Amino acid sequence: MRLVRYGAKGAERPGLLDADDRVRDLSGHVADIDGACLTRDGLARLRSLDPAALPLVDGVPQQDLRLGACVAGVGKFLAVGLNYADHAAEAGMDVPVEPILFTKWTSCIAGPDDDLGLPTGSSATDWEVELGIVIGDGGHGIALDRAADHIAGYCVINDISERDWQLRRGGTWDKGKGHDGFGPIGPWLVTADAIPDPAALRLWLEVDGRRFQDGTTATMVFGPAEIVSYASRFTTLHPGDVIATGTPPGVGMGQKPPVYLTRGQVMRLGIDGLGQQRQKVV
Repeated sequence: MRLVRYGAKGAERPGLLDADDRVRDLSGHVADIDGACLTRDGLARLRSLDPAALPLVDGVPQQDLRLGACVAGVGKFLAVGLNYADHAAEAGMDVPVEPILFTKWTSCIAGPDDDLGLPTGSSATDWEVELGIVIGDGGHGIALDRAADHIAGYCVINDISERDWQLRRGGTWDKGKGHDGFGPIGPWLVTADAIPDPAALRLWLEVDGRRFQDGTTATMVFGPAEIVSYASRFTTLHPGDVIATGTPPGVGMGQKPPVYLTRGQVMRLGIDGLGQQRQKVV
C-alpha cells in the first residue's frame, strides 16, 4: 500500500494511492495516517478495503493536488549520522562503530513539495536524501531478529541541515537539523510488505538539475532492522515514530569548495519505489 495525506497545509486528510496513481479518500475509515492506523492490526484493516470502493479525490497528486507529510502526529523524529561509509569519508570522519543517533524536532516536518524557507542568518544550508523508516508496532529493547516486524513502512526524507549551526555553534547536531521546514517527508508511505529489500534502493538528489547525490542503500553501515533494534535500547519507539537512516555522498558540505543552498534554487530528490520530492528555496 501507498498511504498519503492530501490537502491544504494543516488540513490534510488521509488517503491511499490506487493502482492508477489516483488518491482515494480514507477519512471514512481512519482519522489520519498516524500511529493508530500504522500498527499491524491497523494496516491489516486498511488492506481489507477495496480501493475502488473508496471515494476518488479530484486532482493529480503532486501536480494540482498538494500532499502533506505522509505521517501525522509524529512523536519522535530520530536520525542516524554518517551511516554511509563513503559519506563519512567525504565528511572527513571515521565510520561509526555504533549508530550515531540525533533528533530532528518534529516542528521541522513539512510536505514533500513545500517551499523551504531559508533560515535568517543561514550561511550553510545543505541537503541529504535519506530512506525514512516509519514505526508500526512500538517497543523497547526490540531484538534484532524481530526488528523488521516493527517497521510499518518506508518513505523519502530530505534531512536538510544548516552546517554552520550543526558543527560550529557548540552543543549537539540538533540545532542545525531542526529548523522549520528541515524535514520534508513523503510523498507517500510505502508499507514494508511492498519493499522486499530496503537495502537495495537507489536514491538521488539534484539541485537546479545538477545531480549531486546518486547512491544506493546497499552501502549503509547499519541497515533498517539494526537501526530500529539499536534505537529501542535508548528510547521506547511508538507507532508513527520516524527515523531517517543517513545519506550517501554528494552533500553540499562535501563539495570542493562547499556548495550551499541559495534562494531561488530547486531541489529534486527521490528513492526507487518511494516517489520523489521537490522543494524550492525561498
